Amino acid sequence: MVKPHEKLAASLGALKAFQDEGRRVFQSKEFSRTDRERLLANGFLREIIRGWLMSSSPATRDGDSTPWYASFWEFCSRYATSRFGQSWHLSPEQSLLLHAQATSIPTQALINSPNGSGNPTPLPFDMSLYDLKTPAMPPAADLTMLDDLRVFRPAAALVRIPDAFFAHHPIEAQIALNSIKDSSELLNRLLEEGRSTFAGRLAGAMRRVGRTDIADEILSTMKRAGYDVRETDPFTAEQTLAKLTPHFSPVVARIKALWASYRADVLALAPPAPGFPKDRAAFLKAIDDIYQSDAYHSLSIEGYTVSLELIERVRSGEWNPEADEADRKNRDALAARGYWQAFQSVKASVVQILDGPDPGTLVKPAIRQWYAELFQPSVTAGILSPGALAGYRSIPIYLRGSRHVPPRWESLPDAMNALLELIKDEPSPFVRAVLGHWMLGYIHPFPDGNGRTARFLMNVMLASGGYSWLVIRVEDRASYLAAMEQASVGGDIRPFAAFIADRVAKQ
Repeated sequence: MVKPHEKLAASLGALKAFQDEGRRVFQSKEFSRTDRERLLANGFLREIIRGWLMSSSPATRDGDSTPWYASFWEFCSRYATSRFGQSWHLSPEQSLLLHAQATSIPTQALINSPNGSGNPTPLPFDMSLYDLKTPAMPPAADLTMLDDLRVFRPAAALVRIPDAFFAHHPIEAQIALNSIKDSSELLNRLLEEGRSTFAGRLAGAMRRVGRTDIADEILSTMKRAGYDVRETDPFTAEQTLAKLTPHFSPVVARIKALWASYRADVLALAPPAPGFPKDRAAFLKAIDDIYQSDAYHSLSIEGYTVSLELIERVRSGEWNPEADEADRKNRDALAARGYWQAFQSVKASVVQILDGPDPGTLVKPAIRQWYAELFQPSVTAGILSPGALAGYRSIPIYLRGSRHVPPRWESLPDAMNALLELIKDEPSPFVRAVLGHWMLGYIHPFPDGNGRTARFLMNVMLASGGYSWLVIRVEDRASYLAAMEQASVGGDIRPFAAFIADRVAKQ
């Protein structure tokens, strides 16, 4: 007789065959009824909508949005293709957002198709897919494929987006405008379709981002063709635009534009920097004295179950993985030991900063060292492979409960180099601390330990201005994470900057 676990194993084999093709989303009819019901009952599949399923895990708790967010765009692509064949594409606005690597999961996906119904399809977690009926498909030359999504090319999208896009998505608009290599990319479409209003808008936008040559060429060519073009600036007056070098990679352009956009808001909330301490020994002793509290709260925020007693055992040297099997294999103890090692490395960085070197130059190699110290005990214990110390991740990553999707792993070296350059060039220690912390979390370069590393970076940058070490307490976890999510998804850094400023001021 076939045992229940053998039956489940057979059903898992059917699921694995799809997953080996890189799939997370399936139509119900792709599984036999028996396999489908067995996999649903055991938590390996979850329903998206009637007739559609996604991969999950039995460990996934009800209300955890992570599997759905990881499956969202694949679902949109497969669902649209199942209904409309090749006759569908994303909206111009969504196309530009994706080209600009604004990878946050939207609350609504807008699918355009001549066969659209004009009705929304409710999706999990209060999201939806809206299929808009359009007169016809755009010219094939205006479309391209991006991760199995049919999207407008940047130039084709730019001649179709409304004014509001520039006001609501200034960073993505800047990146798209700076991706244009020659005015002909826009003019071919503007002239053929007689888009004089769009021409004036794009001329003004190009001039605002410093592409004066393209702005002038749009105006002069449209006028020679007999169009009355009036230049307008679609960006709002108060928007701070980055000085981007044309044709930067999208991720580099994005990092630079975000920093430029957020900087003034952070600076406005900055408590006065105390400056380097007169009593250096007392400053460093205060860092030593706060270690226990910092380790407890930082590890607890990350979900480790650590006690003050465990932290003290590690600090005092009583933790003995060579003699004690429990110490060697205990996940929380290994994390505590890694935190102790990393903290010593971070403190050494603070000492170097107090000696006067440029803090931005100093942290470039230091960040990797902090990360390696965090996980060296787990590698030594055999819990992690030595490759875990290599540095940047080599896989996609999705953050639990967050609509923010960090940049692709292939772009991480460019993204981190851009961040470290910005830190080096930033004169304000508080801006370095706040934006450095938030942006390291935004990029999420490491397989694990990004939150701990980001808080280390924040405190080293605070020390560069003479601020005291800041402990972010586990009781504040919800508001802390919500503030970072608002910056990553909502485009507003002020809640996070205010969170840090308030706690710095109270020390």
